[in-house]
Amino acid sequence: MSQVKENDTVRVHYTGKLSNGQVFDSSLEREPLEATLGQGMLIPGFEKAIIDMKVNDKKTVNIPMAEAYGDVQKELFHKVDKAQLPQEITPELGMGLVSKGEDGREHQFRIAEVNDDHIIVDGNHPLAGQDLTFELELVEIK
Repeated sequence: MSQVKENDTVRVHYTGKLSNGQVFDSSLEREPLEATLGQGMLIPGFEKAIIDMKVNDKKTVNIPMAEAYGDVQKELFHKVDKAQLPQEITPELGMGLVSKGEDGREHQFRIAEVNDDHIIVDGNHPLAGQDLTFELELVEIK
C-alpha cells in the first residue's frame, strides 16, 4: 500500500482542537479536506503529519504554534478611528471586518478593542499564538 509523499494530492478527515480541548474545526460532517502537499495550502505541521500516512491510517498530532499559524504579531494590530467605519456598523469586540487594500485585495480583521473614539483591529489569523491538536484520518491518495 502506498504512503503519502511530497506533492501528492490527498483527502483527509480532521478534527482540530485547541489546547483546552475545544474543537475549532472538523471535516467529519462534510467532505474530507482535499489538498496537494508542497503548495502552501496547509499549515506546515499538518502537512508534515500527513507524510508517510497510508489510506485509512488515523493519528493524533500536536502542532506547536510555530508550525501552525505562528506567534501573534504586534505589528498586525491597528488603530482605526470610529469615524472611518461605515455608519451602519456598530463595532463589537470579536466582530470580523473586511478591508480592501489599494491593490484590491481583501484583508480580514477582528476587533480586539473598542474605545469611545476608536477601535483596535487585529490582522493576525484567529489561531495565531496557539498550539493545535489534530485528529487525522487519511481517506485517499490521488
